[in-house]
Amino acid sequence: MSERFSVGDHVGWNSEAGQVSGTITEVHTTDFEYKGHTRRASEDEPQYEIASDKTDHIAAHKGSALHLLRS
Repeated sequence: MSERFSVGDHVGWNSEAGQVSGTITEVHTTDFEYKGHTRRASEDEPQYEIASDKTDHIAAHKGSALHLLRS
């Protein structure tokens, strides 16, 4: 099981563009639609929606792809 995060946590992840950071806006513990695709989520493996710090982009990631950033 990956680390658990909460709404408001500041996190980072690797993307094709390099390191990206943002704030978690929603935690999904059941399957959900994201950009026209069903994303799988469960209580054991939640997925997180994250608002980018630098753009208006919203990303969705599993906890295993994220790391907590310290202020």
